[in-house]
Amino acid sequence: MSYFQIAVNIPQINGVFDYHTPPDLEGKVAPGCLVEVPFGARTAQGVVLRQVESPQVLETRPIAALLDTRPVLTPAQLQLAQWLSEETLTPLAVCLTFMLPPGLSQQADTLYQLVASSETPPKTSTQQRLLETLQKRGALRGRQLAAAFPHQEWKSAAQALVRSGRLRTQPVLPPPTVRPKLVRTAQLAVSPQDAQKMYAQVGRASVQQRRIAMLEYLAGEPLPVETTWVFAACGGGMPDLLHLAEMELVILSETEVWRDPLANAASWQPDTPPQLTAHQQAAWQTISNALQLASNGQKQPPVLLHGVTGSGKTEIYLRAVEETLQQGRQAIVLVPEISLTPQTVRRFSARFAGQVGVIHSRLSPGERYDTWRRARAGLLRLIIGPRSALFTPLPNPGLIVMDECHDDSYAQSDTQPRYHTLNAAEQYARLTGSLLLLGSATPDVSMLYRAQRQNWTIVKLPLRVLAHREAVRQQALQLGAPPPDLPGEAESASLPLPPVHVTDMRHELQAGNRSIFSRALQEALKATLAMQQQAILYLNRRGSATYVFCRDCGYVLRCPRCDLPLTAHASDGGLHCHTCGYQRQMPKKCPECGSTRIRQYGAGAERVETELQELLPEARIIRWDAETTRQKGMHEVLLTHFLNHNADILVGTQMLAKGLDLPLVTLVGIVLADVGLNFPDFRAGERTFQLLTQVAGRAGRSPLGGQVILQTFQPDHYVIRAAAEYDFDGFQCRELEYRHKLGYPPFSRLLRMEYRHLKPDQAARAAQSMLAQVQSWIHAGGHKHIEIIGPAPCYFSRVNGYYRWQLLLRGADPVAVLRGKSIEDWQIEVDPINVL
Repeated sequence: MSYFQIAVNIPQINGVFDYHTPPDLEGKVAPGCLVEVPFGARTAQGVVLRQVESPQVLETRPIAALLDTRPVLTPAQLQLAQWLSEETLTPLAVCLTFMLPPGLSQQADTLYQLVASSETPPKTSTQQRLLETLQKRGALRGRQLAAAFPHQEWKSAAQALVRSGRLRTQPVLPPPTVRPKLVRTAQLAVSPQDAQKMYAQVGRASVQQRRIAMLEYLAGEPLPVETTWVFAACGGGMPDLLHLAEMELVILSETEVWRDPLANAASWQPDTPPQLTAHQQAAWQTISNALQLASNGQKQPPVLLHGVTGSGKTEIYLRAVEETLQQGRQAIVLVPEISLTPQTVRRFSARFAGQVGVIHSRLSPGERYDTWRRARAGLLRLIIGPRSALFTPLPNPGLIVMDECHDDSYAQSDTQPRYHTLNAAEQYARLTGSLLLLGSATPDVSMLYRAQRQNWTIVKLPLRVLAHREAVRQQALQLGAPPPDLPGEAESASLPLPPVHVTDMRHELQAGNRSIFSRALQEALKATLAMQQQAILYLNRRGSATYVFCRDCGYVLRCPRCDLPLTAHASDGGLHCHTCGYQRQMPKKCPECGSTRIRQYGAGAERVETELQELLPEARIIRWDAETTRQKGMHEVLLTHFLNHNADILVGTQMLAKGLDLPLVTLVGIVLADVGLNFPDFRAGERTFQLLTQVAGRAGRSPLGGQVILQTFQPDHYVIRAAAEYDFDGFQCRELEYRHKLGYPPFSRLLRMEYRHLKPDQAARAAQSMLAQVQSWIHAGGHKHIEIIGPAPCYFSRVNGYYRWQLLLRGADPVAVLRGKSIEDWQIEVDPINVL
């Protein structure tokens, strides 16, 4: 009998438990396996952590079932999950199952059923609605009721009904919702000659012709063929094949097929690696040396590739992946957004056709499951995707690339575990002996400060890459530009960053221009269209207006569940909350004073698109934001449409600041540069600087050159000036001085505790109670240098119907204060990316 420690996947259960293997599973269970185990009166899923010589309890219970014959997590992933649990104060089982594809892992739940014999009347309206829902839909699990009663305290009502005898509960464990895909296949069971002898006996005249066609089709196929292919080629259906099978002319069976999200992609044109520039060659030599040392078992610090936009970082990534694959290891390439995945997949597939897998949340559960299984089996050598791609079970990873490593999308703060991909990738690289390669034009101030003090390898690419001499001339001719005069005999050339023209919108108002486009931007747009080039208009907004207000009393229309201003959308004439999804129609009168002077203020992507079409009726415009990319595959559709010059102007939000390479774009207009500058968050300035610098880098990436027009009401703000001058060093110096003065990262660490409740007074009381508790923990643990900030309502004080309060712990190691403590109903985020 063998004993194993298992992390059980049950909410609010944090710990490991010992089980033994029954005779039928002896020798089949190993660390990393997904199993079912009895836990109390219920059955639960769990992940096997390790085998132990002797259990910690006198009597162990047997493992009930093995859900996959192969381990679902590698040894390095098990270690990473344990580290993630300790660093983020998240239950270990949550971290383990988080690494599995959706649908494979299932949490134990409770089934609620009506008791027909009880006549005890309900006491509250919530109880009445619960009974009506169960009467209508039948027995429901807890997670189904949570979806049916959002923003309501349904659990206490259900428990009261259980006590009164109206409901009964039963522990349940839903089965996995993903499984291998099987297709019906057909194969000829006899020789073609023997089949031909039976043609006259395959059926009456009305079906004989198509059944003979099926036999002839299968005679030409040496392997089993999917039945759908047979039907497509010959007509007919399954009854025909069943009849042929009964005659023992055809063998019907089932075959597993992979669900591959790249199967229907366009064929990739092989890509020939270009000759590197001098700066690229120096950077590549440093990275190549680090890869060689890592492959020989020498731990390597992360490498930070700090290169301006368009400096050729992707070519360095491609070569690093190639060398890793030559070493017999696998690579992971992380991108911050799904919107970048199609472009990245296109580039890497051109170099590594047939070896690339993609993982992201827009795939179907089956596609994610099969990609995960192919990677686990070693059939995929390169995985591309956003942060979740890091947890792909590759057998022997040797390289982790994290492109645009500064991006906030790498932080997961909405669900457990609340982690930052950079920290997880750094730890995973240590555990696997991989090289972590980070790339950015605007690395985080805190990350760069840390890199400089911890002796990371920092490689710089200070110049934009144009292309090789002949390639430059050919591209210029294709784009209709005169061949550039490239001085000297160098094999490659560089481009300057596009000039940034700062437009003071206060002067525009004084000059009588009430448009959201400055006069300079209007003229530049017209000139760009006249030259048959492309433009990008960027703003950090969705919808048509920033908010809607009454011009008489100043009342702002807010979401009743979030207290956030509602945004007007011209497409449906309604007001929308982009946080919880609440919608309503535009009121005819002010709800506060009755005035009819309801107005919209600000500009969103939808309004920019509308006014742009009025300004330039002949322009072909694409809007690229969260609204237009909800449907699966729309990121790739819109990007391809724009790349093929089927549109002239791309209007969008933050997605446009994420590393897109669009050679025909010669103009970038930043409509609202000030957005986000004045948020009460210590990273507000840095986040704005990064966005402005990144989106400016979308212009002028070809021989055509380019320009950026930055519209602002605060032209003298240090962030605006630094972004306009591409002055990263100056910005970093100013920002570090500001952070040091206030004691914020990188000069301390933060831990954020957030409490939410439907009642504001309950949220306030819970926050004050937690303050007293944390103070006692600090005193008892001797954490003298940990400072408490708050409690206070969050900046967005009400979201999705819940009132939010927060506590901040600041110091060298705030996590130590809470480690080992039982904290329920509070969301804990270590090193938060914002404190809003």
